Amino acid sequence: MAYFAKLGTGNIIETIISINNSVITDINGVEQEQLGVDFINRLYNTRDVWKQTSYNTYAGEHSSGGTPLRKNYAGVGFQYDQTRDAFIPPKPFNSWILNETTCLWNAPVAMPTTELEDNQCYSWNESIINWEVKDRI
Repeated sequence: MAYFAKLGTGNIIETIISINNSVITDINGVEQEQLGVDFINRLYNTRDVWKQTSYNTYAGEHSSGGTPLRKNYAGVGFQYDQTRDAFIPPKPFNSWILNETTCLWNAPVAMPTTELEDNQCYSWNESIINWEVKDRI
């Protein structure tokens, strides 16, 4: 299957659909994104902006060794960054920093690696800009 993300205002992803790979494959057997975009817009009688996304791409890597596409699989609410040609998830906290390699957000303080009790976990606390130990619910 081929997956396509519909870009809305501010390049925010509104929806993701899948279509058969045969739709985006040209007569030479090569996948062409524009074939999918044209097919979707004809199907829905629109002129929307669509970008292909790969279900197998996360943090700039392809899970089965293939070519990664646009850093991350798109999700509703993600933003498409045209300059980076990447799908970027919503920023979880104001203090977090975009990792340019993965196009994912990183905490400004690394999460501790100290082992915790089974009923505990680390949770980000934006008011102190640090990790804290919480009891799991």
